[in-house]
Amino acid sequence: MKRSPDLLKSQLDVHRLPVHIAIIMDGNGRWARKRNLPRTAGHEAGVEAVRKVVRASAEIGIKYLTLYTFSVENWKRPREEVAALMRLLSRTTRREINELNRNNVRLITTGRIDELSLSRRKVLALAVEKTRKNSGLVLNLALNYGGRTEIIDAVKAIALAVRSGHIQPGEINEVLFSNYLYTTGLPDPDLLIRASGEMRISNFLLWQTSYTELYITDVLWPDFDRSELFKAIIEYQKRERRFGKV
Repeated sequence: MKRSPDLLKSQLDVHRLPVHIAIIMDGNGRWARKRNLPRTAGHEAGVEAVRKVVRASAEIGIKYLTLYTFSVENWKRPREEVAALMRLLSRTTRREINELNRNNVRLITTGRIDELSLSRRKVLALAVEKTRKNSGLVLNLALNYGGRTEIIDAVKAIALAVRSGHIQPGEINEVLFSNYLYTTGLPDPDLLIRASGEMRISNFLLWQTSYTELYITDVLWPDFDRSELFKAIIEYQKRERRFGKV
């Protein structure tokens, strides 16, 4: 019997919540295929799941939520699907600004945003600006993002800094390197959730997830809701995080 979200919420230890949750939102296409619908219908349904998870995260006091929204590899999908995803991104971002403000959510973005079209960048910039004073959940959209791309970009930036004399090679350590990543200023994720049952991290936050707890669920992303989020957090709270120590 499916447990209600309120019952699951009551089982959360509010003193041991993950500070930063990252989510791979997989399964939109399979969700649509099971219903004989076009893949775009799955992406539309996935937006509602995003809305539910953002609300629930803000409700219980999660500090950071990173959503794998569009990867660098996603450009290889059929042109029509990519165009539909970009239209959906802009439409949803514009529509959700008031909702984000009502829930005190601050929007930021991570990835090669400068490679998006000017019109998409303007919509995102507007949402970031209109929510920047909010003090609750930080919602980080990983857009045109790839973990390997991020690391390569960081290496290039550090190499330039060394060549210009701003950094000495001996000064390079994990802290300095992290400051050159797209996610500088954000804590590493405590919990990484992957929907749809796939057992891989798909080039997502490769550096940042070195000691992140993984939670894999067979639930397809459009079916992911408050209950599923709370179940993932309850499972996370059962684990002992040792970070390589005994």
